[in-house]
Parts: sequence; structure tokens; C-alpha cells
Amino acid sequence: MWFLTLILFIFILGIIVLVHELGHFLWAKKFGVFIYEFSIGMGPIIYTKKGKDGINYNIRALPIGGFVSMAGEVYEDDKKVPKDKCLCNKPIWQRVIVMAAGVMNNFLMAILLLFVMALIWGSATTSNKISMIEKNSVFDLNGIQVGDKIVAINGKKVYSMYQIQTRLAFKSKDGKYTFTIEDANGKQKDYELKKDYVKDDEGNYLEQDGEKVEMYGFNTNAYETGFVNSIKNSFLRFGDLIYTMLITLGNLIVGNLSLDNLSGPVGIYEVVGSSVVGFKFSEVIANVISLIALLSINVGLVNILPFPAFDGGRILFLVIEKIKGSPVNQQFENWCHTIGFILLMLLVIIVTINDIIRLF
Repeated sequence: MWFLTLILFIFILGIIVLVHELGHFLWAKKFGVFIYEFSIGMGPIIYTKKGKDGINYNIRALPIGGFVSMAGEVYEDDKKVPKDKCLCNKPIWQRVIVMAAGVMNNFLMAILLLFVMALIWGSATTSNKISMIEKNSVFDLNGIQVGDKIVAINGKKVYSMYQIQTRLAFKSKDGKYTFTIEDANGKQKDYELKKDYVKDDEGNYLEQDGEKVEMYGFNTNAYETGFVNSIKNSFLRFGDLIYTMLITLGNLIVGNLSLDNLSGPVGIYEVVGSSVVGFKFSEVIANVISLIALLSINVGLVNILPFPAFDGGRILFLVIEKIKGSPVNQQFENWCHTIGFILLMLLVIIVTINDIIRLF
């Protein structure tokens, strides 16, 4: 089974990187930028082919990334390349498109995959309307009814089950959360509620990983099918995932979440394995498609952050260039990207170590 997990792991990372780098590549080629190399993976080259266009197409040993090597990414670094074929000499709007194209490809692929999943297997409605309440649960005992809407948690607006789950994922100090509930008449009321624990038919508490399983006893999921609903829900689900990732990122920055909550390549490998073991073939396909969509959004969102070494960081320097009317000092920009890359690698190492520790 480990071999299948490894193959899927390489495939999933490979397809995400391929789609991302293909965005940069196609738009750079369209705008006439000289391209040295298109590589999938990092490290030593294990396969290479020179295309009729003169570009080296490579597969490298480590399936953890990829890149497009273009002339003049920051400044004219190759005197053999005509000036008009250097990326740095292209209009700023073309350079922004080239830098952003990888992220857009990741987002478009994710939306397409979410659409395919919804079309084949149906999709949960992205709604905040309560569709089920467990008997004798916290919600039931407080008089909340099916059809009511959860419009806010701890004062933060929510519009779907995914956003509700995100808000409930962050621990409150006393274990209580304030739910703002809107009834069928549009009247809103606040309920300060604490999670209950799930019991089996014999009254014993159910446990998972040594901890009691918590619940509020409600659900907002109702499944929809059909072509139009699939289109609608793919975009709504995409928005919910972006929302969840931004909330998570914000909490990491302010310290409400630790780096232990992040996963690197080892953690992703474990998730791939858990998506395969014990599932039927059709379920494995659905899990893999869902994971590719989720990771593709993750890669896209992280890359568009205005941080040096990321695509967003390079776009930030282009915006600064546009504002000041001249390029940023080349040496300064290079140093920024180098430092950013080193910090990124350190983060990957820390997260990987945490993943390995969790395994044992």
C-alpha cells in the first residue's frame, strides 16, 4: 500500500506543480520572453528533452516543486539574449500576468475539479441553514429548530457550513461559543453554547485519538445535484476554502495557531495515505480529486502572498516599480528574494520535522 501512496503523492504534487508552472510558461512564451528551461521537480535532472523551440524540458529527481527559467526575471542577466526577449524589459502589465498566471491556473484547476466532483457525486449546499438537529443535543435543548440559520459565531459572520466549521475549529477560552441564530421570521437571537459529547447507544462516551468526540448536534448539509448547481457550488466551495485558508493564515500570523498546525511534504504524504486505505475505488478517486483541488488552492493562495520569493512578492516589486516610476534596486530585490527563499526553506524544514515527530 505504501507504494500506491507514494505514486499518488508524486502524481498529486506533480500535477499541481505542472499546472502552476504551465501558467508562467505559456504566458511568458506568448509575450515573447526567452525561456531556458521548464522543469518539474527539484534537484538533479533525471530526464531532459530539448524542444523544437529551443527550450529544455526537464524532469528532476525530487517531486516537491518545479520552475520556469526565463531570461531577465529581475534584470538583464544574459547578454546573449536580445533585450526585447528579457522579462524585465517587458511592459509591467505583461510581467504581472506572467507572475500571476501560475496562481490563476491553480485556482482554475481547483474550480474545475470541484465542478467535476459536484457533477458526478453531488455537492453539499453551501448554506448556513440548519437542515438537521440531533435529539437531546445542545441545539435541541435550547429550542433551535430546523430551518433556522446560523448567521454569526462569536460575532463573526458566517454564510456556510464550511465557514461555521472554521470558526468552531478555534478553541474558545471557556469552551463556549456565541451562536447568532436567525429564525424563519428573520428575528435574531444569541445563544452561548458549549459542546456536548457524543455517546453510544449504551450511554458511553465515544472517543477518537484518546479524546471525547464533541458535537453540537446540528448539520447544515443538504446535497444538490445537476449541472447548474454543480457550477454554482464549485465557485461557492472555492470561496469557502479561500475563506478558511485566510482565516487560518491570519490566526497563524497573530499567534492564535502554532506551526504545529501546518503540514509539509511528510504530512501531505500521510493525508494521501489516509485517502486511500479502506476506501472503495470510486471513493479513492473522489478523495484524490478533492485533495488535488484543496492543495491546488493552497499552493495558489500561498504563492500570491506579497512575500519575497513568492509570485506575490515579485508582483509587489512590480507594483512598487509602477508607483515610483523606476525599477527597484536590482541588488536589493535579489537579496529580498534570497532571504525570503531561505526563510521559506527553514519553515519547510521545521514543518517537516513536526510532521515526522507526529508520526512517532
